[in-house]
Amino acid sequence: MTKTILILGASGKIGRHSAVAFENAGWNVKRYNRQTDDMTAAARGSSVILNGMNPPNYHDWKNTIPAITAQVIEAAEANDSTVIVPGNVYHFGDHPGIWSQDTIPAPVSRKGKIRLEMERAYEASSAQTIVLRAGNFIDPNGQGCPMSAIYLRKIRDGKVTLPGPASVRQALCYLPDWSRAAVLLAEMRNELGHFEDVPFSGHTLTANDIRQGLEGILDRNLYFVQFPWIVMRLLSPFWELARELNEMRYLWSTDHALDGARLNELLPDFEPTKLNAVLKAALPKDVI
Repeated sequence: MTKTILILGASGKIGRHSAVAFENAGWNVKRYNRQTDDMTAAARGSSVILNGMNPPNYHDWKNTIPAITAQVIEAAEANDSTVIVPGNVYHFGDHPGIWSQDTIPAPVSRKGKIRLEMERAYEASSAQTIVLRAGNFIDPNGQGCPMSAIYLRKIRDGKVTLPGPASVRQALCYLPDWSRAAVLLAEMRNELGHFEDVPFSGHTLTANDIRQGLEGILDRNLYFVQFPWIVMRLLSPFWELARELNEMRYLWSTDHALDGARLNELLPDFEPTKLNAVLKAALPKDVI
């Protein structure tokens, strides 16, 4: 079962890109169907389980995330499988800086606390777990990622949307790059510890950087427009997604980057996709 992986959430953005990356690397990829499959049975023969399952639009995280986590741990322990988890930056809180595996967690949001509890459950289990931690994903297919849903939401009008101050750094990650790194870590899992926290530095960008990069690709001036946070706040009592987005607004004003030292130590030859290619891939095809 050396090169068999079970991908959870295979229809989501993480699952789709991961399936492609593992298949390209010669792995046998199994896709979990949450409607019909028993997870423990589905994981039989899988040396790795990649957990790409995530409730859409933050729906009912406080109940769904712990339930998924318990299922994955049970399946991994029963099958002696390594778990790969796409970690995020929520548990770092609102203290600016360069965050690493050694940064002390200080969550200031409900979702940050939920994710921290999730990671601690994996660490306490007997299943080897690799948390490949990244900032906001950039999906070249535009499937609900912050780049397409926020920064580029008005790009057809020649505008880049500002979710926070234009000079504040944000950790961003091109999903195909994350998936390639996940493959390489899976293939060296026997050399890793029981619980590995691996920050993926990706591309650290300000909104100014994004605008400048897009202007170079499109060969025209672009302008900033503010994200409608006022509308989100007004809709929060009635719309779950607006309420959940408002809770995480602080991150857009928190200057941060992820320290890539651990990833570079493990994967010294790994090369992320060049920024120009990432931004070009993120643009709607009718804009280029």
